[in-house]
Amino acid sequence: MSEFVALLDPRTAPRKRDAQATRGAILEAAKTHFARYGFDRSILRDIAADAGSDVALVKRYFGGKEGLFTEALKATFHADRMKEWNRETFAKDTATYLADGAHADEERTRGFQFLLRAATSPTTAPMLNRAVQELFLAPIREWLGGEDAGPRARVLAAVYIGFLVERLIRDEPLAGHERKVFIERGTAMFDALLTSPARQVPARRSSPADALY
Repeated sequence: MSEFVALLDPRTAPRKRDAQATRGAILEAAKTHFARYGFDRSILRDIAADAGSDVALVKRYFGGKEGLFTEALKATFHADRMKEWNRETFAKDTATYLADGAHADEERTRGFQFLLRAATSPTTAPMLNRAVQELFLAPIREWLGGEDAGPRARVLAAVYIGFLVERLIRDEPLAGHERKVFIERGTAMFDALLTSPARQVPARRSSPADALY
């Protein structure tokens, strides 16, 4: 009788696995490991252990290490956030964010470290290139709009990434006069990158041959 009662007691009943929560935990652990060690040095067993799971579940949900990396890479980009960018405040908001320390937003810093690691590995660089094109540059092009949106998006991304590298190396937030100048100059730079310049016809240059006519 006591065994039957125990079976009905929710405290002793076996817990159902929450597949979505398990998958999410594995993904978060993977992003941390890939950011810290890169693709080649990250070990599925360690990722699974940090997620409170096992390798069999990692393979079930992601198919293996490459599949897990691909999903972690996609999860690092937040294209939906770009839709919320305010064109009027984007330049100053971005410059102010970049003047802060690298650890003001641990999630974004970890994501950027993940991308840097991916960029330096021959195994993962092609995957990163595809993800950047689809999940980063494409939403920026759409948000910018106007003439030459593609090249302008690439320049904006290049400048922004350069600032992120400086911020990561600097680590500490800027302060005082240096912070003020940094934000002012950064704001002016990003403002200029948002503008769609009118195409200008270059002036015709004279050449030595012109003297013959």
